[in-house]
Amino acid sequence: MNEPVNLNKARKVKARAEKARKATENRVKHGRTKAQKEAEKTAKNKANSTLDSSRLER
Repeated sequence: MNEPVNLNKARKVKARAEKARKATENRVKHGRTKAQKEAEKTAKNKANSTLDSSRLER
């Protein structure tokens, strides 16, 4: 005969697994790679330096 199963624990384990699976999907769907982050940072720094260099001082 099998061991009795606590249904509350089984339900919670299943819910945790589903939550982890969904989190993984969201990381893939909405996440950015390191290269993308670096490219954005470089573009932002370039835009700021261009703006600073063209600023008129009084």
